[in-house]
Amino acid sequence: MPFDFVYLDIPLALATLYCLVRLVRGPRHKLPLPPGPSGLPLLGNLFDMPKERDWETFAKWAFGQVLIFTNSISVAVDMFDHQSSIYSDRPVLPMLGELMGWKYSMGFIRYGQRWRNIRRLSHKLLGTPMKVKPFHAQVEMETHKFLKRVLVEPERLKDHLRKTAGAIILRMSYGYEVQEGQDPLVELANRAAVQASQALIPGRFLVNFIPALRHIPEWFPGAGFKKVAKEWGACLNDTVERPYKFVRDQIAAGIAEVSFVSKLIEGKQLDDEGEFATVGTVYAFFKMMVLYPEVKAKAQAEINRVIGPNRLPTVADKDQLPYVNALVKKTFRIHTVVPMGLPHNASEDTVYKGYFIPKGALVFANIWRMTHDPETYHDPMRFNPDRFLGPKPELDPTELMFGFGRRICAGRHLAEISVFISCAMVLATFDVNKCYDKDGNPLEPDLGTTPGGEKCC
Repeated sequence: MPFDFVYLDIPLALATLYCLVRLVRGPRHKLPLPPGPSGLPLLGNLFDMPKERDWETFAKWAFGQVLIFTNSISVAVDMFDHQSSIYSDRPVLPMLGELMGWKYSMGFIRYGQRWRNIRRLSHKLLGTPMKVKPFHAQVEMETHKFLKRVLVEPERLKDHLRKTAGAIILRMSYGYEVQEGQDPLVELANRAAVQASQALIPGRFLVNFIPALRHIPEWFPGAGFKKVAKEWGACLNDTVERPYKFVRDQIAAGIAEVSFVSKLIEGKQLDDEGEFATVGTVYAFFKMMVLYPEVKAKAQAEINRVIGPNRLPTVADKDQLPYVNALVKKTFRIHTVVPMGLPHNASEDTVYKGYFIPKGALVFANIWRMTHDPETYHDPMRFNPDRFLGPKPELDPTELMFGFGRRICAGRHLAEISVFISCAMVLATFDVNKCYDKDGNPLEPDLGTTPGGEKCC
């Protein structure tokens, strides 16, 4: 039917019109863009975008045309720290931010007064190691529960890590103690996080490349992404509203535990904070202990010597366990939690080292490459915690892991504490070894960046 044919072509026509407008406008400058791979007419590098392990592709590209990637620590510091007034904005992410509603979260909110207000509050809550000290006991308590879960069901290690991360967040933020088994709020938060990661996959949703498509109605053929965004946005809304309602109900009943949200609602002084546990880093720690038993044995010997057999390590023991600290740093470095970081958006046309950076360009720091740069880390693929000890230690990877400039992760101090205490307690209580299949053959752990399906035995 002719009508249907035209009807189906509307999204394609909009996409073509968008590309033609971009082409007709032409460049606004005479300086070159940073060097990168050649692209197709109109479409540029759309089909070059990797679907997986993108940080390795971008390590080869170094710089792109519309998307700009830097592998250099000095360039990232220069742009994001020294020129932070230009590179502190976040891009408008049509699928994740506009359609799903993540644009108001701390990581994605646009640079401006609203962001400054939230950032000021975040720093007041968790901006220094001393700010997070009052919550060490809560982190330790949730880690104790994690150890018990692993002891009972070691094959569900990944699930236990995610539950512990959610438990720490909910306890500190809302005064909510998670239930054993399937906890509804933890499950909801995990679902929202998975959906957000899906929305960020390069090339998954055309609307991320052609933002004008977000204006077409949901019933248009080819606009299925709008239905997906509506469903995922509802999940995000529940993730925010349900724990908030829990706090309000607890306050009304006079039984609310002190938390960040309860203090906000009651208008009290805010001087403490909560935390997020880095699931991927702790999961990578288990893998490394399987692969490097000599490192595991050395760390366990230090814990036995300093702590002894009669108690578990605490955060207060951190400075007395230098090798365990070095092991944690090495785990952070070898397993980059967010390999490409979050994009910085150039808020104005600017020039960097002779290259034109247009307003609206997305600038990424390739953190994976930085933490594997042989100029910074000798033999970077070698798992050697000793590199962070001695009179001339190599660069602490946590200086890179949490971003740069004004957009550095506000929860980095709590993340470091959470990962440290998880690793130290596991070393003190478990002997992590390879599993074996039914024929007695050892199973090698998957070395991918995201948690896989290995068992903890």
